[in-house]
Amino acid sequence: MTRERVAIAPVGRDVAERAAVVERARRRGFVRFVVDADVPFDARSGEEVVRRKDDRLERPGGAEVPIVRVSGPEELAAAVARVPSAGALAIEWTGDRVIPLENAIAARGRRFELWAYARTASEVPGALGALEHGADRVIVEVRSPPEVDALERVLDSPLPTGLEWTLVPVLSVRPVGVGDRVIVDTTSLLTPAEGLLVGSAAAFLYHVASEAVGSQFSRPRPFRVNAGAAHSYVLMADGTTRYLAELGSGDAVLVAEPNGRARSVRVGRIKIERRPLVAVVGDEAGERRTLFLQEAETVRVSTETGRVATTDLEAGARIFGVRLPPARHLGLAIEETIEER
Repeated sequence: MTRERVAIAPVGRDVAERAAVVERARRRGFVRFVVDADVPFDARSGEEVVRRKDDRLERPGGAEVPIVRVSGPEELAAAVARVPSAGALAIEWTGDRVIPLENAIAARGRRFELWAYARTASEVPGALGALEHGADRVIVEVRSPPEVDALERVLDSPLPTGLEWTLVPVLSVRPVGVGDRVIVDTTSLLTPAEGLLVGSAAAFLYHVASEAVGSQFSRPRPFRVNAGAAHSYVLMADGTTRYLAELGSGDAVLVAEPNGRARSVRVGRIKIERRPLVAVVGDEAGERRTLFLQEAETVRVSTETGRVATTDLEAGARIFGVRLPPARHLGLAIEETIEER
């Protein structure tokens, strides 16, 4: 759930407070705003400003979107029936909001755009995800800069772009005794090709595949990635890194397919247990890159020939991974001299 469909309506007590909301929103990457028709607003390049006047919204170019306050099913049905094809409708809820929005989405099909007001930041995810697709636009009233921060926390950040995928030859795979390994159970179902990006050095992260494929003695766990040792870095959905041991429920991690799509998924649960580990050592442009994983048939890395279990991985295989900026401060990429071994 990204901010692309979210419009901020500043409703602070005075001009200065509303201006502070707009400035904070801009710094956080929001580009859609809804303001009263008589309020001056200096839109910047790339921003969309919708004007509200009484019970309607005026879009750039002059097209109007009626606003309907809905408190019951009869009002909702009548409002949906009045919207012409290719039109738009904005709804303000006075009571229930989730089931009515789902009903409105089902009733309109693809006939018109459906906009919804959210009274607080916490209501936005439900509006964006109702019946999976959600409202086409969610307008949230924001009263102060801290509320912008609260809104940002419930939304997914823009995904990192231009991941630099490469294949790394394996130099060795050796047992290294028992250590604390971290299982990441997500709230989404992953495909066999999807996985997390994990490694011992922030400059290079290996692709560790999901457990969407089981083994002869275990069922598939398509929500799970047995990600590696506790000290390992993992790439988050916002492009920062985190140590696996630091992950918690609700965190947004980046799930990706080698040379393919990437998406944000939420962590549902973390399991840290002591298990036998192997150290996988690869050669990335002359640098030795290590990855510590549990030795098990269900723990797989993505190679040029497919996904290979740590019990079968051998020197000479080539594993997919991603090159990243090597220096990090609290997970953020920075410019400095650093060496990680």
